[in-house]
Amino acid sequence: MCGIAGIYSHKSVAGELYDCIVHLQHRGQDAAGITTYDERMHKEKGMGLAKEVFNEKNMKLLTGNIGISHNRYPTHGGFSHGEVQPFWTSVPYGIALAHNGNLTNYKDLTEEITKQDSRYLNTNSDTEVLLHLFADKLHEDNPPESSEEFFELLCSAVSAIFKKVTGAYSVTAMIIGKGLVVFRDPNGIRPLVKGERSNGNGGKDYIFASENSMFYSLGYEPKGTVLPGELIYVDNDGQVFNKRLVKKDFNPCIFEYVYFARPDATLNDISVYRARLRMGQNLARAWKEKHPEKKPDIVIPAPSTANTSALSFAHELGVRYSEGLYKNTFIGRTFIMPGQNERKKSVKYKLVPQELEIRDKIVLIVDDSIVRGNTSREIVRMLRDFGAQEVYFAVACPPVKSPCFYGVDMPTRGELIAGNKSEIEIEKYLEVDSLMYQKIDNLVEAVTRKGDHHIDRPCMACLDGYYVCNDMDDEKMDKMEAMREKDRNGN
Repeated sequence: MCGIAGIYSHKSVAGELYDCIVHLQHRGQDAAGITTYDERMHKEKGMGLAKEVFNEKNMKLLTGNIGISHNRYPTHGGFSHGEVQPFWTSVPYGIALAHNGNLTNYKDLTEEITKQDSRYLNTNSDTEVLLHLFADKLHEDNPPESSEEFFELLCSAVSAIFKKVTGAYSVTAMIIGKGLVVFRDPNGIRPLVKGERSNGNGGKDYIFASENSMFYSLGYEPKGTVLPGELIYVDNDGQVFNKRLVKKDFNPCIFEYVYFARPDATLNDISVYRARLRMGQNLARAWKEKHPEKKPDIVIPAPSTANTSALSFAHELGVRYSEGLYKNTFIGRTFIMPGQNERKKSVKYKLVPQELEIRDKIVLIVDDSIVRGNTSREIVRMLRDFGAQEVYFAVACPPVKSPCFYGVDMPTRGELIAGNKSEIEIEKYLEVDSLMYQKIDNLVEAVTRKGDHHIDRPCMACLDGYYVCNDMDDEKMDKMEAMREKDRNGN
């Protein structure tokens, strides 16, 4: 789960690409990179947050009115500087590429590239593999000269990728002398939105990003989503070419709405904020049906992704909503921290209970999801320490039982609490008086109730074990889990 952006503009794009990284910082805190071009390619990237990577000096080097950016949250590959995107190659033309997602047939593609095509891979990143595949398909003895002809070549190259590559991939790329290229896998698993603005001279500027949260501040008008299986090309002169090369079922990731995306984002023409309100509403209705006798004194969210669901939950129950856990905003998101020890350590730094809101009360916590269970258990202990009379726990997402291999770091089945314990066992582990999860049907209804989204079925592999690309079995899952463990441990 990373954040990507690509911009074609009438002016320098470096500053706006930096703003994109800042607005998408929640999608990846491990590393960040920007690549632009004019007559040549300009690259700056590094480990850490945007403010730690970029400064006035290196931003001045990023000249050009076309560029791409990337926030890294590693689900594949190592944690070194060499793994930081965007990646680039000098042949043909000069190509830079960034992607959000995960290629599930990475090992097979690596074998093909290194042994059959005799190419050398510098990293363990699946993005580098994707770059090599893309570049190879664009190599022509008689390269096309017109934008129309080049778009036909792009269609051929991306069509070949769609046939060969499995998994999730939303891509931004730029090609020196040609322009900006974006495409999205045929199932549309990871998000990719688009926007445009007038450049004041009768033309338009274009932006493509994982979320549209930065569009307003940069002056862009949202123009919906890049369709699954669609290729869009903006040439050097601002001409736009697009074509949906493959049409399959539309299966966007449901966990984006539960946790990853910012609440002010609109993904696949669905408001994330409104989807989370509906999650809380459905959860509260189920709570009243299951536990009519259990009415809390107060509803508190596990901040901050659950705030929206908790707000509507409290409203539906007719109970006071309170932010009884203060969040230190300078601590990162614990779910996407690279190590278990770091996650555990950060919980008490990150959350501080407000005693006057908790003592002697029956408290109901609403959380967006429970993945490993450690944060949830610590929250319950905090509430007990601060005098809660009883603690109930309601979860806006169904039990997370299976790993995600489409771009979310849920590396092993052994780390997922719901994959190893029943709901009753989880209730005992969390030490709560009552635990209730959202039902899958109610979650899907909450996400898809409104919006002109054309979603056939959300990807919910982490919840129901159904992998929408039909690319998983037990043997492959074992191999991919082992590979991720190896990457994570740096072996």
